[in-house]
Amino acid sequence: MAYVVTGYWDAGYAISDSEADLTSQLQSVAPGAIIELFQLELNTAQHGVDQTYYFHAGVDQAMTDITWAGQDYQAIPIEADGFEWNGQGSLPRPTLRASNALGTLTALILTLPDGLEGAKVTRIRTLGRYIDSSNFVSTDLLLLEDGFTLLLENNDQFAQEATGVSPDPYAEFPREIYYVDRKSAETRDIIEFELASVFDLAGVRAPKRQCVTRCQWVYRSAECSYTGTDYFDVNNNSVANASQDVCGKQVDSCKARFGENARLPHGGFPGIGTFFA
Repeated sequence: MAYVVTGYWDAGYAISDSEADLTSQLQSVAPGAIIELFQLELNTAQHGVDQTYYFHAGVDQAMTDITWAGQDYQAIPIEADGFEWNGQGSLPRPTLRASNALGTLTALILTLPDGLEGAKVTRIRTLGRYIDSSNFVSTDLLLLEDGFTLLLENNDQFAQEATGVSPDPYAEFPREIYYVDRKSAETRDIIEFELASVFDLAGVRAPKRQCVTRCQWVYRSAECSYTGTDYFDVNNNSVANASQDVCGKQVDSCKARFGENARLPHGGFPGIGTFFA
């Protein structure tokens, strides 16, 4: 499948049969209802717990819990908007609004050290015809000419299968991934969050690392991985003891420790200087 990851389209994929069928249905006279699903992912680093919540808005002809790709999604009164893209250069900042009549979300937020900020929100959309077959329980009983119900061998009533459905866990629109940026409103009735792309979060820089020639790893850290007992000074000269052991942060510093032809865990971008020579 193709996914929208942090605000841009992943174009390096071939269209699958499921995507082709989805496109064909959208171009038909009656494509059916669009089902909108959400995944809310908490992480241990920010929220103290690694947990994912699955829910949908309980609209679009699906007023009860539904199952998609084997996962149950709870129907809760929510409203999401602002996902539209435009050519003005700014990234969308959607709004996720949920009923707080029972205080469910407020109770959840109170259990988190820093609230829901930073939680990952994935928006999934598909057509109603593609959700799992377990959602389509037919109540239309097959009757005989005399009005009696046709029974199976175990005396269960014979129900007709639902028509116009073709469950497919891969037939979905490109996924959209956002992060909770802030809680914009909270009352007794509703609680509202503003979402943002990972590139649009306050304090987040892309790329995460600066492109400089010097190694950015901490010497003898897990990234550096050097644990040897050969010691060198900042100019890569051999020294006698660990107190004089200082990394020069250059490629030659790695070579002195790991070997001239070894695979070097250098944490910089040594080739970047050649572009500005």
